[in-house]
Amino acid sequence: MRALETFLGSGRSCKLLAAPPTPALARSPGRRRCSVPLSLFKALTTGAAGLLTTAAAARPPTTASDTGGNETSSVTGSGIRALSPLQQEQITTYVRTLLEWNQRMNLTAVTEESEVMTRHVEDSLAIIPPLRRHYVSRCCGRGGPVSSDGGRLSVVDVGTGPGLPGLILAIACPDWKLTLLESMRKRCLFLEHVIGLIGLSNVQVLHERAECVGQNLNFREVFDVAVARAVAEMRTLGLGFVADVYLLLSDTYKKNTDSCLLTRITVAAEYCLPLVRVGGLFVAAKGYDPQEEVENAQNTVRLLGASIIDLCSVESQGPHGQRTAVICYKERATPKKYPRQTGVPSKMPL
Repeated sequence: MRALETFLGSGRSCKLLAAPPTPALARSPGRRRCSVPLSLFKALTTGAAGLLTTAAAARPPTTASDTGGNETSSVTGSGIRALSPLQQEQITTYVRTLLEWNQRMNLTAVTEESEVMTRHVEDSLAIIPPLRRHYVSRCCGRGGPVSSDGGRLSVVDVGTGPGLPGLILAIACPDWKLTLLESMRKRCLFLEHVIGLIGLSNVQVLHERAECVGQNLNFREVFDVAVARAVAEMRTLGLGFVADVYLLLSDTYKKNTDSCLLTRITVAAEYCLPLVRVGGLFVAAKGYDPQEEVENAQNTVRLLGASIIDLCSVESQGPHGQRTAVICYKERATPKKYPRQTGVPSKMPL
């Protein structure tokens, strides 16, 4: 992997990388502000929040017997408990640093440590088993790592935001090499800071647009796995409607087009699949029931050289209940014209 041989993760820090220049795609001259009207934003967030509140009320209340009498069980869920003491300490440091930085820049709408653990950390850890299982069964020996346990993977997290799920994967799977792709510089600065603070040596931060990186030969079709957490419709990225629209508008809503439209499977697929090698995987973390969105994304995923092979239910301890990991297998090279130029995938999904 020539792109990953340039890792700057040695020692206890990871330097911020800028992608090598891509002649075919010039960087856009400026940021576009999201044109979502305030009235629509309020209506969508209020409506989605109401539906989520109703769904949460219908769920049985958590009792002491459910948590073993431990009031802090939401902070130490099953995924976190499976980690080593050092990894648990690293995650705690990450969460506290995230909340500290969140006071001066908008990284997440979640402000409680316990909720970050359940809603962000546990959700991120939950995609590891299906990712590992499908990689071992489908991809080992097909141009990628030969490890039978899915180790030594090169993984790119597209639209990582504050490092979710990529940074959590880097902590939980130290043999993996993670590239965190993020277009907003302030988030990249946070990631660089927290990576150095934690002492990770298997992560690089890439400050660039996904459309540009996907056309850059240093990164195109070199990764074993691309992951994207509910940020765009699946044809471009992938989200279930109620929970994911709520997440999109309340948690990842920013005043720029990048963040507003990173969550659909169709959009996500166009961002991610050009980065995945033939024989690799694209994993989209979705909401409770993304079936309709997945069906709508089938043709786009095939056009980009892959097929959707599984929808894996992932139990979350957070308020959104069960989530889904959508697994796509890359069967052939993505046509050279994809991804399209900056901003086009989100404005004109395939």
